[in-house]
Amino acid sequence: MNEINWKAVDLNLLVVFRTLMETKSVSLAADRLFVGQSAMSHSLSRLRELLNDPLFERQGHKMIPTAKAIQLYPMIDKVLQTITGDILKADTFKASEFSGTFKIGMTDYAELLFAADIFDAIHQLAPKAKLCFTTVDKANYQDRFDSEPLDLVIGSMKPEQKDLQYQKLYTEKHVCMWDGNRHQFKTPITLDDYLSLPHALVSPDGSLKTGVDKQLSALGAERAVSVASKHFLTIRHLMKKRDLICVVPELMAQLDLFSEQLVHSEPPIEVGEFDIQLIWQTRNKENKRYQWLKELLIQTIEKSVSAYKK
Repeated sequence: MNEINWKAVDLNLLVVFRTLMETKSVSLAADRLFVGQSAMSHSLSRLRELLNDPLFERQGHKMIPTAKAIQLYPMIDKVLQTITGDILKADTFKASEFSGTFKIGMTDYAELLFAADIFDAIHQLAPKAKLCFTTVDKANYQDRFDSEPLDLVIGSMKPEQKDLQYQKLYTEKHVCMWDGNRHQFKTPITLDDYLSLPHALVSPDGSLKTGVDKQLSALGAERAVSVASKHFLTIRHLMKKRDLICVVPELMAQLDLFSEQLVHSEPPIEVGEFDIQLIWQTRNKENKRYQWLKELLIQTIEKSVSAYKK
């Protein structure tokens, strides 16, 4: 099988071919394409060499196409229509007509907090769209962008790579939480009460120690961690009717799921705040679909956070 000489394939030659087929005249084709007749004749010579066929024979004042030219015309016309209508057309996005899939990577915390509101917002404006949530964490979110592939990621990660960009959505703080039916601690909770119960720990990486333990060690104190899970919902189920206390993000404590006599209070020690970011790939920043989704998520989460804090 002979290799194609792609260097000789000039898209302009296809335009010349279609114009000659439509005008049946070198001079008229040259006028339509705003080139000289000599340039048009040269392009025709290149076409004949490229396609290995005379393509047009002069009869009087007309250029009559050969059988091969007639055979090629609908294919070349379709190629040019595809290029102008699909490849080179302006990048637009109509949410109401979109029937594809949005893939959003979210940490366990972000998914539990915002997935329902995001679904409602997208379904209202893009009712034909499908939505796929994928759980990500600090260790895997970069790889998931390409392996899934993901459109956007929401979480506490702050990328430093040039191929990723981010925008802060809001800042979250931590609170302590326990079963108010089992322990009537005063709020804000004291350090002694905080240390009196075994601790449940949200641990994405399986570690049983966090920055809280360093803070306690500096005070000459120590807590007893009884159980850990990477899933916030698991920790919530463990808190009910058990002698446990845990530290969770404030918005998480305000979820309806956490309202079953679970009490929350500011911690007796300093537990750092963290930012929730919206992350996207730099190479897609100009894409209209990504821009639409990004702006919608920013607006939706802003409303959700405001609702939780009321």
